[in-house]
Amino acid sequence: MIKTIELFAGVGGFRLGLEANNSKTKKKFKVIWSNQWEPSTKIQHASDIYVEKFRKIDPKLNHSCEDISKVDIELIPNHDLLVGGFPCQDYSVARAPFKGTGIRGQKGVLWWKIYSILKAKSKNAPDYLMLENVDRLLKSPTSQRGRDFAIMLASLSDLGYIVEWRVINAADFGMPQRRKRVFIMAYKEESPPFKTITKLTNAEDWIRSTGTMQKAFPMKFDELFFNNWSISGDLVDISENNKRYNSKDRPFGNVGLMIDREVFTTNAKADYKKPLGKLADVLIDEKNVPGEFFIPEDQYEEWEASKNSKKIPRKSKEGFEYLYSEGKMSFPDSIEKPSRTIVTGEGGKSVSRFKHVINVKLKSNLKKYKYRRLTPIELERLNGFPDNWTKGIPDSKRAFLMGNALVIGVIEKLAKSLYASSIKK
Repeated sequence: MIKTIELFAGVGGFRLGLEANNSKTKKKFKVIWSNQWEPSTKIQHASDIYVEKFRKIDPKLNHSCEDISKVDIELIPNHDLLVGGFPCQDYSVARAPFKGTGIRGQKGVLWWKIYSILKAKSKNAPDYLMLENVDRLLKSPTSQRGRDFAIMLASLSDLGYIVEWRVINAADFGMPQRRKRVFIMAYKEESPPFKTITKLTNAEDWIRSTGTMQKAFPMKFDELFFNNWSISGDLVDISENNKRYNSKDRPFGNVGLMIDREVFTTNAKADYKKPLGKLADVLIDEKNVPGEFFIPEDQYEEWEASKNSKKIPRKSKEGFEYLYSEGKMSFPDSIEKPSRTIVTGEGGKSVSRFKHVINVKLKSNLKKYKYRRLTPIELERLNGFPDNWTKGIPDSKRAFLMGNALVIGVIEKLAKSLYASSIKK
């Protein structure tokens, strides 16, 4: 059994994905501690839902609803796997003001909290990490493309981890939502995957054929050779002085592996031959759709206009004037394709460019109602959650939580592959 802690837990997407691999006779994953804190709200809806749902199946639920940056690491139990979907921030570091005290994270405090947990655990650090982030992490910040990810990789390497990553679009693998995220797996020294990788004659074989992520989400590689280079310097040097990370070059492809700071990376495409999922797969029966989700006919033009392309004059903080451009979006959204990515602002009746609008054929009131928004249950289904998982809070908050959530099916497949590769042979 792989003992797990879940950080930035939201409403439990990681946990649901991991525990989907459990059976009545064999428990492969067990979450022994979790943390969820939303700094922008007084009412902690996500944490409340997490506790409500999981305490029913785990009366001894060990859950923390506290700012993770303030949690005492000694209170976090030792574990085998650390998971979390941490925010994409500024990961820059600087030398501490007093000599001999090392470095300090400047803004990406949540990433540095993960780092501090791993470092404090030292000999008891987890064998595995499974992390999720937006794919722009690989090319941020805009002024130093890839610098942030290089800092992450170097810091994990210095703690004794091999790291692999892969950008996965859930829709490319049969799931009904186009949600592209970078998933990061790390393997500690002495873990079975670490030993397997270090014994390979060619590390690229792990990425192409035998690795944890390739078995979970097969990809095909058009390029014969990987971009191979080393991350040099301490973390401050990477943050401040390394010329490799500039505004033009993008050193990290959408798949890759790092061993002892040596990077092997390239770009690849999904290798999936089964039928793709579609938005229609998650729609509820129209008779169960509350009237408030239907859009009044006199708002049709306004909704359609919000989806049109536009160029808006703007001015930067430095006084530079530029045109902010937005491309045209489909109106209404096709239900015969995977949906667009759910965003946190999906809920509410107000007109919005980013909310989904579908065209429905009603048996009655066809002239009055033609378009509608997606319901909370449909948003839950797009992420793979059970129906009404977030029931009991305002619909706008339910949409917000799904905009912050991940696709459970991706975690389930990664966890299945991780468990198989973690078995000692």
